[in-house]
Amino acid sequence: MKPLLECGCRRMLLEGPTTPAEAALLAVLAPLGRIYGGLMALRRWVYAQGLLPQVTPSVPLISVGNLLAGGTGKTPLVSYLVDLLQRHGYRVAVLSRGYGASGLRRDSVRLVCAGNGPLLTAEQAGDEPYLLARRHPAAVVVSAPRRSAGLRCALAQGPIDLVLLDDGFQHLALRRDLDLVLLDARRPLATGRVLPAGLLREAPAALRHADLLLLTRCPLPLPPPLALLPERPQVRFGQQLASHMQDLAGACRPLHDCRGGRVVAFAGIAAPEDFFAALRQQGIVPAATLALADHSRYDRAQLERIQALAAGADWLLTTEKDAVKLRATDFDRPCYAVPLELVCYDEALLAAPLLTLAEAGRHPTGC
Repeated sequence: MKPLLECGCRRMLLEGPTTPAEAALLAVLAPLGRIYGGLMALRRWVYAQGLLPQVTPSVPLISVGNLLAGGTGKTPLVSYLVDLLQRHGYRVAVLSRGYGASGLRRDSVRLVCAGNGPLLTAEQAGDEPYLLARRHPAAVVVSAPRRSAGLRCALAQGPIDLVLLDDGFQHLALRRDLDLVLLDARRPLATGRVLPAGLLREAPAALRHADLLLLTRCPLPLPPPLALLPERPQVRFGQQLASHMQDLAGACRPLHDCRGGRVVAFAGIAAPEDFFAALRQQGIVPAATLALADHSRYDRAQLERIQALAAGADWLLTTEKDAVKLRATDFDRPCYAVPLELVCYDEALLAAPLLTLAEAGRHPTGC
């Protein structure tokens, strides 16, 4: 029941109220949203005035963050940036807060990957850092709620050319050389309201602090640039499911093998309905779907719930982010992860500042 309530609440905050009861609830939450938005604006001002300390890294640092609370495709985009930089020969570190990692305290620092593949499990690292470490075994990946401590750990792993601060737009304790902010092109500001009356972490005015806006989930034909900040460069991304799927033991097969079979799909991400819709676009219509909370834990009760839903199914499909927390022995039928692929329509605009910074930071010395 809890995941369903969470998904229902997210729909209301993303699209607005559809019933008198929801309208009444949002009327109560609206003043709280204005207060929270004001506090976040004050916090930015305090940092800008130097009244709160900031750590200045010895290597270039790029923040990749959101204005919206989840659901913009940040993890696939961080993976895309790591791949872009590695293709040009740069050594990259990723700093994550490690959300969802078991037993992670505020002062914890966990080295997920030192450049030779994952050192921890998904449960220890957090699903997103583990997925990045598995996709990019040559990268350095650190989970640390205090990102400055994570930075020290990353730089201790040898020469780093550039650091990516995952989910960093509101993490102001680290100075950055470039602020990349993701917006869903379909609904960039949702309802325009700040938490808890909406899904924005800050008021829309905070976007003036972004250097580049990354518009995800752009449809074809490509839309024109957003009018809300015409002076900011805007990089457009599309996304699609890969043409293959991978079972929990690592074996791949074509995604179209599922067509015609009885498919049950489940996802514990910020926007699970987007995953189910993407399957339908590929001609795979699930007989049943299960939307779980973001960063969902797969304990025995959760696995039994999926097993019951999958009775009579030929295939179980899920996301890569969910699959890293599952084992091949968890189910009595095939379970496959379907990767998400990004297409950048303005790569030159994005690559130029990234590669310039990475070149400036090549072979740093010290921390």
